[in-house]
Amino acid sequence: MINTILLLFALVIIAGGFGISALTHNTSNTNTVHSFPKPTSVKATVTPDISSPLAMTKMREKSYPGSAIVIEQTLTAGSNYQRYVVSYISEGLKIYGLLTVPTGTKPVGGWPVILFNHGYIPPSSYSTTSSYAIMVNPLASAGYIVFMPDYRGNGNSEGTPVQPYVSPDYVTDSMNALASIKKYQDANPQKIGVFGHSMGGNITLHELVMTHDIKAAELMAGVVGDESALEAWWNHRFAVHSIVGNDLDTYYAFEQMIKDHGTPETNPGYWNEIDPTQFLNFINAPVEIQVGTADEEVPVDFSTTLRDSLQKEGKTVVFHQYSGADHNLSPDLTSAMTEVVAFFNKYLK
Repeated sequence: MINTILLLFALVIIAGGFGISALTHNTSNTNTVHSFPKPTSVKATVTPDISSPLAMTKMREKSYPGSAIVIEQTLTAGSNYQRYVVSYISEGLKIYGLLTVPTGTKPVGGWPVILFNHGYIPPSSYSTTSSYAIMVNPLASAGYIVFMPDYRGNGNSEGTPVQPYVSPDYVTDSMNALASIKKYQDANPQKIGVFGHSMGGNITLHELVMTHDIKAAELMAGVVGDESALEAWWNHRFAVHSIVGNDLDTYYAFEQMIKDHGTPETNPGYWNEIDPTQFLNFINAPVEIQVGTADEEVPVDFSTTLRDSLQKEGKTVVFHQYSGADHNLSPDLTSAMTEVVAFFNKYLK
């Protein structure tokens, strides 16, 4: 009788142990599913939804053939480089851009290249020749081919402007620019860096997780937050800054995506797949991040969070923060561009 009681007591203990173990496991799974994943979190707990044309899987699978670069206009030369308005083809559209080419003896293999992804300027106000000259010129003077595509609908480029937060079009235009400059006779296709400011930082981050053709990347005051942070940013901009024109169209398009698919918190399966910060493990290029603490256009947290996430992934990341500097890093832009040139010189020369 005593042996029977002891046996029953042991079975109760064993059964209780399995019950606690199962409860702990289920609770862990529930918490993982209902919390929005950070960039380095496990994504296998949600079902991926790649229905969006913004899904990284689809964007990687697209073809970006580029085309021959055509010189449309020869501009006044710089101190040690030539300047041209050029064109190339992206998805059948004629896209214009600025091309600078160093003078002097070309290095063996060709000149190193900077693909320059510019930030948001109202598309009808954007100028191929003058917009971003203050950032392009130091790179051109340092002995780089600089290629700055206008993107569709900007300046004289064909097509309709659509920002990268709601459409793959600008990323497509930049990827075709990358393919085009690789074919350019004076360029070294093995030494290509990319520079992205503001919206251009978002485009650049997409490219970093799509291709290994980029050997170094500069993100200056970039829109590089995850999708949850972008949602909060757009809502804040709409409420505070009275956005208009193409910016307002982008806000409404982003809101429509939320109506159709839920929020990043309620439907991570959809939003994770269009979020480049969820694919940082693919990056193999060193990244420099620069930001001003007085930036009123783009949250500083976008840059610091990306820095932390890249470091956690074991990536090479250089970070510079300028106290009191604005979205264009004024009054420290000269110092910031000196850092940019030194960074690219290290990895591309």
